[in-house]
Parts: sequence; structure tokens; C-alpha cells
Amino acid sequence: MTQQELLDKAEQYFVGGGNGEFRLPPEVNFVVSRAAGSKLYDVSGKEYIDFLLGSGPMILGHCHPAIVDAVQQQITKGTTFMVLNEPAIHLAERVVEAAPCGEKIRLVITGSEAALFAIRAARAFTGRDKFLRFEGGWHGVSDTTLHGSRTLTPGDYPETSPDGGGIPRAWSADVLAVPFNDVERARTVIEQHHEELAAIVVEPLQRCILPRPGFFEALRKLATRYGIILIFDEIVTGFRLAWGGAQERYGVTPDIATFGKTISGGYPMAALCGRADVMDVMDGWRPADDPKRVIASGTFNANPIGAVAGMATLDVLEQPGTYERLFEMGDRITREIVSMGKEFSIPLLVGGEGPVLQILFTTDTEIIDYMSMFRADKQKAYVYGVEMIKRGCFVTPYEKIYLSLVHTDEDIDRLLEASREVLRDVIAKM
Repeated sequence: MTQQELLDKAEQYFVGGGNGEFRLPPEVNFVVSRAAGSKLYDVSGKEYIDFLLGSGPMILGHCHPAIVDAVQQQITKGTTFMVLNEPAIHLAERVVEAAPCGEKIRLVITGSEAALFAIRAARAFTGRDKFLRFEGGWHGVSDTTLHGSRTLTPGDYPETSPDGGGIPRAWSADVLAVPFNDVERARTVIEQHHEELAAIVVEPLQRCILPRPGFFEALRKLATRYGIILIFDEIVTGFRLAWGGAQERYGVTPDIATFGKTISGGYPMAALCGRADVMDVMDGWRPADDPKRVIASGTFNANPIGAVAGMATLDVLEQPGTYERLFEMGDRITREIVSMGKEFSIPLLVGGEGPVLQILFTTDTEIIDYMSMFRADKQKAYVYGVEMIKRGCFVTPYEKIYLSLVHTDEDIDRLLEASREVLRDVIAKM
């Protein structure tokens, strides 16, 4: 079938023509035929350099030989068991040993599950219901977390409201929000509600916003003082910013961390990992009438296919020079695109760091919180993304650029050449 025929069929059968929130604009929409290394190919044969990487999991690129070999070997041994299996045990050990907070672990399938179970565990352990999150952070798609993630009316602190339909408004009462990087607001809310707060939940790199010095240290002290569980959502940052994740890079240890994407090798796999006493509420041997007993189960948890893919990925990430290479590419992109903005008189910033970046068209001098991102010019971001895809660089409008270990200097050259053309010939004329 032709690409247009497939797109028409997708429009006919999929809700909204896609299979989730992410959908490419019609003028650049395509259907993937295959992928290899840093490249995607659509059914018409067009090649794209992939800077989306499946929203992050393909940190070794597509069809990495080590992952393909590991998965092929495991498929002949079985694909799911619902009981302990050797690959899952080895992956669990690897993650626990790498994470500064690691003592015990639960392997699940999605980042949404990991965040949901981490919050549930914190509530059971503390006997409290509320949690504090940071406006604009992303912690998955459960009813528990979709309050204050995508608000269109930022600034009504600490109250939150549902981010979409079908989410009970009553649940927002248990979710408090303040701006990322705002120590004083966080302290005020925590001190006012500490007897009700089970957890503080935060992305260490919130979308593309870097933490200010002292921010996490302040949260750690407040959590410890009031017996609140500090949860780092490391679905994006785990094993990507450093071997021990953002908690290693930023030097602050949470009580629980969630992991995904980089521990999956492109297969469904996520985890929550942390203090043994907190994680113990998920022990299935606890009496059924124990008020602290948490149900955190799933048919495909600890799936051996995802586990061997994750182990193969970690084997490569642990090699010398991995993080130096990821940051070298990211630093070059940041430096050169900022320079282009100045050259073409386009107000812009590049948020994030290392292998996670985002171009924001803004007159702000610094991106410090959700409001900073909210003020950025979304139309220019949209046009930039569409024009880059037309030029064979697959980035997603509005969102992050991900880098992998298989991106070459030539791939980065093409990204920067395309960016120069788009900024000079399109964005500068808007």
C-alpha cells in the first residue's frame, strides 16, 4: 500500500488517526516502514535522522546488534511467565546497584505505572493522602498524576485541576502544585500541609528545565524533616544524564526513583526503586487486612524480553566515554543554535542538557519553571518542527530533541545545517 493509503486507513480505524496524544501534522505525517541506527525510513522510502528516538528509549538507536541478539535468544526460551525469571533478576540487580537510592525494586511495564505505584507506596507508608508536585512536570497518564501537568491557567498555587476529561475533579484536592525551582513557595506549602503530605514528586530535569543550585537540597531537607517521601521521576533522566541518573549528576538522593526508557532497550519496561522500608509496602506476603499493603502488580511485570533488552542497553551505556559523548553532542547543538539565534536576531534558548534538549523561542533570558515555557512562542516551535521534518530531521514540534550513542557527527551536522536554513529562511521572517 502507498503511504497515503496507509494514512487514510489509520484515519479510518484509529481514534484521531493515531494511537495516542502524539500525532504529526498532516503536511509531514508519515508511516514508518523500518529503522536502523539513527535513521527512520517511511513507506515511500524517505530517510529521516531520528531525533525523537521513540520519545527516548532508543538511546542506542534502532536495531542495535546487542539488543537484537539478546531478544532473539530470549524469544526461543519464552516471552512471559508471571513468575521470577533470570533476566528480570539480573536487571533488578543492575538498576538497584546503579541508583544511589537503590535498595529494593519493582519492575513494571510503563512509566505511568511506575509513578502511580511510587505515589501509592508513599501514601501507604506515611498514612497520608496528598502529594506535592511541580507545575508542568510530567508523571504519566494515570488519574492520580494528571493534575497540574498541562494547565492552561498557570499560577493558581497550590491548587490543581484535572488535565483532561474523565479525571475526577475531587482527586485534585490531594494534589498540590508549586513552580519548579521555587524553594520558598515549596517550603511554604510543605510547612502548611506537612501532616497531610505523603510525597514530593519531581522530575529532576523538568521537561527541559534545569534545577537551580540548592533546589533539590532544600526539598531533601524538608522531606526528611517532615517524614515525607521524596520521589524522583527519572523515566527520562535515569541512565541518560549519568550512570546513576540525575540523582548522581545533581548529588541529591531521593527515597524512591522511577526508571524507564533507557532500561528498556526499546521494549516495554519500567521500574520503581528505592528505600527498602518504603518499597516493602508492596510485599505481597503482607496480610490482606494490613492497611499499608499496596497492590502493585501486572501481568507482564518483569517481562524477560524487556529485561534482556534493558540489560544489553546497560552493558553499552556502562562503557567508558558514553556520557562524555552524549554531552559533547548536546553541548555542540546548544552552542551553535544559540549562536544562530543571535546571528538571525531570533530570541531563543536551548533548554535541557546533554542528550535531552529543547529549542524555545522566547524573549526570557532563562527557563526556570513552567510559566517560562508557557510564555514561549508555540507557533514558531511548531513551524520549526514541521520544517525540520521536511528536511529529513525527525524532531517533534514543541517537544524535546533526544540524542543517542549512534548519532554521528554527520547526523549532528545535518541537524545544524537544517536548523540554520529553517531559522534563517523561515523563522526569521515570521
